[in-house]
Amino acid sequence: MSDLVVGSSLKEFFRLLVGEAVSRQRVTLGEVTEFYLVNLLSEFAAAEKLFTEELDGKKDTEALALLYHRALQQDRDAKIKTLRRLGDVSLYTAGFFPESLRNGAVGCDYYIQMGGSAYAQLAQLSSQSSFSNVYWELHQKFRSLVEVLEEIAARGMCAAGPQGAVKVFEAYARTGSGHLEQVLVEAGLVAPKGILPN
Repeated sequence: MSDLVVGSSLKEFFRLLVGEAVSRQRVTLGEVTEFYLVNLLSEFAAAEKLFTEELDGKKDTEALALLYHRALQQDRDAKIKTLRRLGDVSLYTAGFFPESLRNGAVGCDYYIQMGGSAYAQLAQLSSQSSFSNVYWELHQKFRSLVEVLEEIAARGMCAAGPQGAVKVFEAYARTGSGHLEQVLVEAGLVAPKGILPN
């Protein structure tokens, strides 16, 4: 990835990727929501930010259900931080690592439900804030945003080399995702539908 970011900031790099994927998938997003996604990707580019977060003075590596349980017991400000963490981790994990969830104890749908619910609660708690609309949009379009992140991840894997391309192809063969198919077509790895190879 560092070769692709030469001369540009990480946020600008992700802004371009998110903008292109959102456009290709015809997802309509508010400007602030798109900026939120860019910041999320920039923050989680450092892997330790995804897997650990400082909450209430301690490192957080809890499962989603435990984060949710903790949020229910917290005061408003702490609850907002915990729910935001829950939504962000759910969105990023479901979008970038859906294959790792496939054989886990809980699947991608669980992450989508937990994350979408966390953002809905954030919107309600932040009803007096300008971010309320952002959280509502993240809640309402959660599944579509997972697909946007999945496409960004797939493009990165295809660009990284044959092993990544094979993983994208395997995910496509399992899911039949039109977005993954388009990534493979553009990478020259599968023929577009309706075109038979010679």
